[in-house]
Amino acid sequence: MNYGEIKKYDIANGEGVRVSMFVSGCTHHCEGCFNQETWDFGYGTPYTAETEAEILQALSPDYIKGLSLLGGEPFERPNQRELLPLLKKVKDTYPHKDVWCYTGYLFDKELCQDSRARCEYTDEMLQYIDVLVDGEFVESLKDISLAFRGSSNQRIIDVKSSLQIGEVQLWEKLNKA
Repeated sequence: MNYGEIKKYDIANGEGVRVSMFVSGCTHHCEGCFNQETWDFGYGTPYTAETEAEILQALSPDYIKGLSLLGGEPFERPNQRELLPLLKKVKDTYPHKDVWCYTGYLFDKELCQDSRARCEYTDEMLQYIDVLVDGEFVESLKDISLAFRGSSNQRIIDVKSSLQIGEVQLWEKLNKA
């Protein structure tokens, strides 16, 4: 897996000050995507053990609320294989910090059911994610006033509650954000 960028003080892609990694590789190719260079799986820098250590170190200050994964597409199958060990280490090291993930795939229709994204890593990866922003970016639904998402079709989902009750539960702070 490659990544395009790591932001160590990101305040745009999730609640609080966050460490964000923009992975490379995306097959959605949404019209109007703000990060088209990351569609290419070969774009950017190879993800290594040193990258993982850099992310874990960047998460250490108390003022860092958590990790955000964006892209590209974190739920492309090759990216899931690489991200799962990172998510395990983040939750083992910092159980009080949250993980946000942005995906073009729909939580209930594509990540929890058979699809081109779902693979042997998907269920476990979802266990480590607290908040999922799902759905492709739709240019005609773009709204810059929305918190933490680019178009109004995208949902901000409380993953743990959704998995527990078996249906989509929107993030409770959504209406307060």
